[in-house]
Amino acid sequence: MVGKWIKRLYTLIIFGFLYAPIAVLAVFSFNDSKSTAKWEGFTLDWYQSLFQNDYIMKSLYYTVLVAVVASAVATVIGTFAAFGIFYMKTWKQKAILNVNSLPILNPDIVTGISLMTLFVALNMELGLMTMIIAHVTFCIPYVVLSVLPKFKQMPSEMLEAALDLGATPFYAFRKVIYPEIKPGIITGALIAFTLSIDDFVISFFNTGNGVSNLSIAIYSMARRGIKPEINALSTLMFITVLILLLVLNKRTKIEEI
Repeated sequence: MVGKWIKRLYTLIIFGFLYAPIAVLAVFSFNDSKSTAKWEGFTLDWYQSLFQNDYIMKSLYYTVLVAVVASAVATVIGTFAAFGIFYMKTWKQKAILNVNSLPILNPDIVTGISLMTLFVALNMELGLMTMIIAHVTFCIPYVVLSVLPKFKQMPSEMLEAALDLGATPFYAFRKVIYPEIKPGIITGALIAFTLSIDDFVISFFNTGNGVSNLSIAIYSMARRGIKPEINALSTLMFITVLILLLVLNKRTKIEEI
């Protein structure tokens, strides 16, 4: 009994250590003062000021645009990549999966600088398009790893059976394969969207003048001193990512059942 309470206390301390700074940030986003050290009353002025800030609203637009486009493209590419990997020979599967894991294991700064170097070598102007391509690149491996297990849970003969019965490859994929892997596709899309909306390092190295996401906007604002608007913006970003993760975990539990 004592051991059980010790484990609970230990877990509580760990979570308190991790989330106490975020809790303080969220509380002071409602503080009726520019000071981040003294509470002087409740207000929503900083949230109102946040939504009246053209720079932040523009950054929000680019953040959502890049996240939606990148997650959609990465989901399509990752799904068909997983489809191809599934029907490869075992040794080819292992080789491709090892290559697929490299962007995940790579530090973000290495990926960001590598992509920036590539774009410069190709004489591409850094901006919205290069940011989207960069986000698609680092999201694809996560989609592959989300969709591939659903292929492995599916009988490998299903596609051949559908083709033998007269279905075209596309019709067989749409009517036979897709319903089986749909949960993995949705999970992969949610992961890609969450990673894209939360990214800073790769975006920072692969964007141009006039194009920034919320992470870059917060970094730029923080360099001039922490303002209450940053607390409000960070709180909203945390809530958004938290909701997406809760949805993702809920879907994962449903799939396991």
